[in-house]
Amino acid sequence: MNEDPNQESRDDGPAPADATAAGLPTSPEQLLARLQELGIAQSSHRHEPVFTVEEAKRLRGELPGAHIKNLFLRNKKGRMWLVVLDEDRKVDLAALGDRLGAGRFSFGSPERLMAHLGVLPGAVTPLALVNARAGAVQPVIDAAILRKGPVNCHPLTNDMTTALAPEDLLRFIEACGHRPDIVDFDAA
Repeated sequence: MNEDPNQESRDDGPAPADATAAGLPTSPEQLLARLQELGIAQSSHRHEPVFTVEEAKRLRGELPGAHIKNLFLRNKKGRMWLVVLDEDRKVDLAALGDRLGAGRFSFGSPERLMAHLGVLPGAVTPLALVNARAGAVQPVIDAAILRKGPVNCHPLTNDMTTALAPEDLLRFIEACGHRPDIVDFDAA
């Protein structure tokens, strides 16, 4: 247990591989330390690596709060977006591109993902904005996840889940130099 009363850490599985050795610019431990520096309470636990929403649903049990999926997208002009959605939200990339004024979207390559967010496929997370230059990646947050209590996301690797309050997620993103667009996908 961490000595900070605002933080809880549970060891629920194998220790993650050393992120620095794997070529990641920021390790999960460094990220959690940054959250602590910002006074952001979090709860983290380890688990088997997950690569899909379906795997995460099977593994998590009754973990409360918002569960997300993250889309790392680019348009034809090479601009990047990180779209953070409720895990069950269906999305039409063409309609999303139109809605965001981005034009046609495609998924960013693993190389582009590592270059801009410093994570591997399967570990895309809004917390990876810690590695992005200000303005290089536009975060877009589904308003629905902000209404569901703690937001559960990967802390830079897909063998851990970290839960934090929605307002703290937004505060973290802003502390990393990004201004997220909050989009109500349920609105007409």
